[in-house]
Amino acid sequence: MSAGAQRLSPATAPAEAAQPVAAEWAAALIQSRRTVLPKRLLAPGPDPQQLEAILGAARAAPDHGEILPWRLVLVPAEVRPALGEAFSQALLERDAAASAEQCAQAREKAFRSPTLMLAIARFGAPADEIPAAERLVSAGCALQNMLLMATALGFGSALTSGKALQSEVLRRLFQLAPDEQAICFVSVGTCASPPRPARRRPETRQYVSCLTCESA
Repeated sequence: MSAGAQRLSPATAPAEAAQPVAAEWAAALIQSRRTVLPKRLLAPGPDPQQLEAILGAARAAPDHGEILPWRLVLVPAEVRPALGEAFSQALLERDAAASAEQCAQAREKAFRSPTLMLAIARFGAPADEIPAAERLVSAGCALQNMLLMATALGFGSALTSGKALQSEVLRRLFQLAPDEQAICFVSVGTCASPPRPARRRPETRQYVSCLTCESA
């Protein structure tokens, strides 16, 4: 084989040479992601272009049947009071004896982090071809893509849930269809302080096993 034939073609050389670098970059990004509590996420949040990049990352999630079994609802500043009132009412639904101070604390949660959105999953009819588990996996992948993009852009982020997600008042506020369920809130903003060190991550041996002939 001639020396010229041994060289990578111009079309393949850059891509193949970039693979190790891309893998290292992806690993560093994934391992650097942290959950930053919403109360520690301050302005400025993502600008319109950055927010579009974060939201656009969700579209790369796996989607069996291309049914888009999830959606996102942004909560801008002008409707945060309505969300705060929904949090307060949800608390009273669970505990009619909740104090005024507890209701105020519930309202305050709506004003944390400059960028806030609700992630919603759509489950379909019981006989639907795409099962609920696959729909949730798709939503989870979309959320992780968004968190990673936020991290790459230099923002902190978090997923938060809570009993209010199951309340009727929140379902009404976000106009959830009968087959939809609120999964979590997504918060994005500038970290008030350097992120804490990563929690202890499990070793791969703790969550990976190999199917053997004996177990088959």
